Amino acid sequence: MIGTAPGELRALVDRLERLAERRLALGPRSEPAATRARQLVDHLHGHVRVRAQSLDAPLVVLLVGPTGAGKSTIFNTIVGRNASPTGVLRPTTRSAVVLAHPTDREGLREGALAGMSAGSIRFVADDEVPPGLALVDTPDVDSVEHANRLLADRLVEAADLAVFVTTATRYADRVPWAVLERVRDRGLPLMVVVNRMPPDDADQAEILSDVARLMAEAGLETELTGVREGDLEAGGDRLAPATIRPLIDEVGRLRSDREARVRLAARALMGSLAGLGESVERVADDADHEAIDVDALRRAADRAYASGLTDLEQEVRHGTFLREEALRHWQTFVGADQITRFFSEGIGRVRGAIQAVFRPATAPVGEVRAATTDDLLAAARLQAAEAARRTATTWSDWPGMGEAVSAEADLWLPTADFDDRLRGRLEGWIDSIVGDIQLRGGPKRTLARGGTLGVNVLGTGVMLASFLHTGGLTGAEIGVAAATAFLNQKLLSALFGEAAMTELVTDARNRLQELLLTTFDEERARFDRLLPPDGALQRVADDLRSVATELQALPTSE
Repeated sequence: MIGTAPGELRALVDRLERLAERRLALGPRSEPAATRARQLVDHLHGHVRVRAQSLDAPLVVLLVGPTGAGKSTIFNTIVGRNASPTGVLRPTTRSAVVLAHPTDREGLREGALAGMSAGSIRFVADDEVPPGLALVDTPDVDSVEHANRLLADRLVEAADLAVFVTTATRYADRVPWAVLERVRDRGLPLMVVVNRMPPDDADQAEILSDVARLMAEAGLETELTGVREGDLEAGGDRLAPATIRPLIDEVGRLRSDREARVRLAARALMGSLAGLGESVERVADDADHEAIDVDALRRAADRAYASGLTDLEQEVRHGTFLREEALRHWQTFVGADQITRFFSEGIGRVRGAIQAVFRPATAPVGEVRAATTDDLLAAARLQAAEAARRTATTWSDWPGMGEAVSAEADLWLPTADFDDRLRGRLEGWIDSIVGDIQLRGGPKRTLARGGTLGVNVLGTGVMLASFLHTGGLTGAEIGVAAATAFLNQKLLSALFGEAAMTELVTDARNRLQELLLTTFDEERARFDRLLPPDGALQRVADDLRSVATELQALPTSE
């Protein structure tokens, strides 16, 4: 069983309040969901938190009922003087009248009655009233004043004990029962006074029996008190005290017995918390549904960027993004007549011609690197732009996302620094190839006899081999790319050996794939700023549902 000691109740309120705030902070995507989340937070802050912090704060005893039921008369009877106006003009009570000790006024204003406008609350301070308990006479719940009904509903949220005042002819009216349903949902302790009863005992018994039946059918547990028509003291503003003795005794007990007040406050708090169980479940359901939508949005973005990256990797794997101009520069270099003759004379002859091959005047290193970087950058930007467009289009068509996507115009294109970021990474990648060659030089240091330029030329060859490979092609294969690939691969194989060349090219390809993946992941991540953190909605939904189960298990009656 859930603990019901004050400390345990406060801990439960703390946890629920944090969860409600977490849910609201995740930005509910529909207005109904946002309204439910805000209402839960407001209720926790405005009433539940106050009771949890100080279970012995002033109790609020609320008189509620329909027009002409005699609430003001009963209020005056409990008080012992004319504190709330009565009369024949209905509705008589146009604002709630709060009778309390002067020292309790601030606590009520900042606590249970916080947020209510000055015009809706009229305080009556009385030094003779023991501190710790406030009596509230509400507006008539069925009056023509719509504001009266709203105020009565708000006061039900703030009360610790409700006294429903009705009459022998009005007890079945529909509107007051709507208020009683809220009392029931909150688990608020309830007493019922049936006013203006007929003089005949049998008629009284029949009426009280029917009221008890209706209460039971509505799931309300209460003590009934019947008041005969005309049981008034001289002046007509108060009943004879004996007519509502159970109510007067209960209020007197609460006034004089602090422990009884604390018990009633704890019971009211438990009732308030238990009554929130269904609301918390609805907020959890909202978060659940949004979690499904958010996951679907993320998958749509993942698919768009994964598809763009796959298409780019296809272009990279086959070198289709490279311009012929750059390839012709390199083909001319590696396919010169003397190099071709070296191939025909054997690998040893090629190795012996290294210094002749790597002449600064003949190696187009700068041109080929710049052209390759520009071409790859252009291909990557095109795929990133398409992925951004597809994602933004899908998201903007999703319920609740159109306005958010429209407000983020930059989402429809690659990021402003896309070129700079990717260019820097590509330049670093080319440098890493040169570093690999230097590390693997070991016994092949003769390959670097051409100095720095020689290593850079080798790096350019490995770079191009990452995009161009023979795959079984022969020198007779038509096309600049195929011819360049053939000659480039033959040269690298002659210089490094087949195994070392394969290892260098494979490592270079893997690093290129990683940097492209990183860049596309960064582009994809921009969309996540419109969504809650991954898994956050599901976690808060699960936590809310767990707390709702605890709330619904709280005892609401002694």
